[in-house]
Amino acid sequence: MESSLPLTIDRSAALPLHLQLAEQFRAAVLDGRLQAGHRLPSTRDLARELSVSRSVTQAAYDQLHAEGWIEGRTGAGTFVTDVAPLQPAVRRQTAAKVDPDAGLLTLRPGIPYIGPTPDQGWRRAWREVSTQSPPPGYDDAAGILELRAALADHVGRTRGIACGPENVLVTNGTVHGLRLLLSVTQEPGDRIAIEDPGYLNAVVAAHDHRLEIVDVPVDADGLQVSALSTDVPAVYVTPSHQYPLGGRLSVARRNELVRWARRTGALLIEDDYDSEFRYDVAPLPALAQLDLDRVVHLGTLSKTISPALRLGWLVAAESMVERLASFRAESGDWPGWPMQAALLSMLRDGYLDQAVRRGRRLYADRRTQTCAALSPYGEIIGQDAGLHITLILPEHLDDRAVAATARDAGVIVAPLSDYRRTNPGPPGLVIGYATPSTPDLDKALAILTHVLDHSAAIETMSD
Repeated sequence: MESSLPLTIDRSAALPLHLQLAEQFRAAVLDGRLQAGHRLPSTRDLARELSVSRSVTQAAYDQLHAEGWIEGRTGAGTFVTDVAPLQPAVRRQTAAKVDPDAGLLTLRPGIPYIGPTPDQGWRRAWREVSTQSPPPGYDDAAGILELRAALADHVGRTRGIACGPENVLVTNGTVHGLRLLLSVTQEPGDRIAIEDPGYLNAVVAAHDHRLEIVDVPVDADGLQVSALSTDVPAVYVTPSHQYPLGGRLSVARRNELVRWARRTGALLIEDDYDSEFRYDVAPLPALAQLDLDRVVHLGTLSKTISPALRLGWLVAAESMVERLASFRAESGDWPGWPMQAALLSMLRDGYLDQAVRRGRRLYADRRTQTCAALSPYGEIIGQDAGLHITLILPEHLDDRAVAATARDAGVIVAPLSDYRRTNPGPPGLVIGYATPSTPDLDKALAILTHVLDHSAAIETMSD
């Protein structure tokens, strides 16, 4: 049976005529006016009926045929297919998600201050990238060779690691480097030692790789090497500024840890957290300086330039870098060329060094301000470096309750208890002073001190 449909042509519409026809045929199939097996008029007859050229109707049929709505039968004509395609999914309108942190002041740790306008060094780097042509094919899975050479020079100069470009792999940041390393070196069920309290994202990465986590206690000098067991094949450590307590792994413990790794054959994963920002003395040399065969060094730009760049580096023995690069060549998981090219420009013109010097001056003043405001409320530790301090609260206070009250008052602050897993310790607050503007830092500290006053008063009344 041949179908006759009330088709219309709107010559003033933006949609081409053949697509108008195709759209009307689809609608007729979907609403049942055209069913499987219905015969369609010939392109010639349809063109005559609609007063259009045959090329228009032929193009409409070609489109419908390509999409599977119709089929031609030799000597019989054109028919609606037996199995019409499913109706395309319709986008459901949902209410936009509301950011629960919108409008709140933040004292989150580990996030640098980003000014409202880009500075000259940042603009120069991206102008330089815009004048370059991208590589003709996929770039090196380990990273742009010139960038790796510049990073090798940077970590050699600032962290004392003797290395070359063959020892450097460009990453999307510390956690990306850690996950990549775990993928290549560890098997599900392997054990990994992690500081407790420690970096939550490292714990999540280990869980995601189905590793057994061994919690290692820390003190004022960092990770307690004496607590390590000899059957742990990997250790994650933050020796420059232990996160979140802020201790610096002493020279004696660094030597002890490397000797332990050599004796047991374990891999040491050095997260060089906050090494750029020390306010008392120069940072200690990196663990990787002592033994690049046993230590993999992770660095990032997240604390110096911007976490939004998603760039960092991994320094290791050449054989390890080759293994990691080979794995990435198969997975396709490495930073894009424009970001790498921009970082290379920033390193060449000294912008990274300038950003560190500028940040060190700014954060030193903010650290002093933060310590002065909060010292009446407990013991402050970890203030010699980094972008945060840790306020140890009186034992009777619940740090999670204090943080919840602060949030209700408009300030985000992290309770120390959230970083603990199995090793007990006093309550506290991990307070980042880098992120807000100076006026916002003033407001946030005023709110937080009011919350602490109120919490102390409630506890006194309950006693």
